[in-house]
Amino acid sequence: MRFLDRGGVRLAWDESGSGVPILLIMGHRYSSGMWYPLKEALGDRYHLLSFDNRGTGQSGAPRRTSVEEMTADALAVLDAAGVQSAHVYGVSMGGGIALEFGIRYPERARSLILGCTMAKTPDIKPRPDWLIKLLYNALPLLKLLAKPKHKNGYGDAAPDDVIARDMKVLAKDPYDLNGVIAQAIAISHYSVDPADVRAVKLPTLVLHGTQDLAVPYEAGKAMAEMIPDARLVTFQDIGHNYFIGAGERANAEVERFIGEVEAARAGA
Repeated sequence: MRFLDRGGVRLAWDESGSGVPILLIMGHRYSSGMWYPLKEALGDRYHLLSFDNRGTGQSGAPRRTSVEEMTADALAVLDAAGVQSAHVYGVSMGGGIALEFGIRYPERARSLILGCTMAKTPDIKPRPDWLIKLLYNALPLLKLLAKPKHKNGYGDAAPDDVIARDMKVLAKDPYDLNGVIAQAIAISHYSVDPADVRAVKLPTLVLHGTQDLAVPYEAGKAMAEMIPDARLVTFQDIGHNYFIGAGERANAEVERFIGEVEAARAGA
């Protein structure tokens, strides 16, 4: 891993491979290590850039942050790598960051790939900070009491062996509780203007599973309808972690989309 100083907060980032650049932005609570399936599948054909969001992996864990700050972190990684523009691929919270990146820095994005995420518009009211802190501190107990649905959220169509492997990797994935709470509060307070979403002119691919328990499929579909000419790919009976449950198909859709965008860029 390499490190950047982001206003006193250490940001861990990494790059591998060569070719067309893809900036990977992971979701809430997960470090960039959870991109392992995509890195294994595409790492020999693309220049992959990734980073640990604040509060996860080897990055610092401030008690307060914002989606705007994390979006600026993504830009700082591109700058540190000397990459002028990349396909920006984010999942869950990372998808929200990717969308914000496309709105703020469109000249640095070749396309947007938005997975298991939504456009969090102002009509979605924030939760009180105290409630978020309470829920996260009580999370171990809540997990014990919860009744798992759809194969622990991976989706009924997700292969059992792939789920088992991912759960083992996730169990070792490092994070800081206060940093993750800061992420959750940042998500709660964040909103994006629908007019800004409708003004996005970047080629956009939206990926979503129908059994997503964290971000409802209809919310992802609504976002795809807001973004001009966005392509929606639906994974039937797949949950939030579609890049695990539908990994091969998801990677194929991403590669096909990037190939089309690169061909159009070459033609232009």
